[in-house]
Amino acid sequence: MNNATVATTILEQLGGHRFLAMTGARNLTSGPDRLYFGLPRNPGKVTHVGIVLEPSDTYTLTFWRMTFRGSSAPLILREEKDIYAEDLQARFTESTGLYTRL
Repeated sequence: MNNATVATTILEQLGGHRFLAMTGARNLTSGPDRLYFGLPRNPGKVTHVGIVLEPSDTYTLTFWRMTFRGSSAPLILREEKDIYAEDLQARFTESTGLYTRL
């Protein structure tokens, strides 16, 4: 799989265009076996999310907050490993407070 295929698959597992509309996710970026994106304000105070496909066919989710005042490094708020595709939406909602569907 190439970068775009992995990122597209991850986005579809999150809910695709409905996910983007419901959460306001923006600045989607793909890397080798991963998808990164930014978020608007949310109850979990998460500004960025990274989802990495592991060799075990599970995901690692990283939720962090970046402040743009000063030069502080990103603060990792939560990292979860060995997450199955069917659990991505629930884990996202738990960490951010943003719903992925109606």
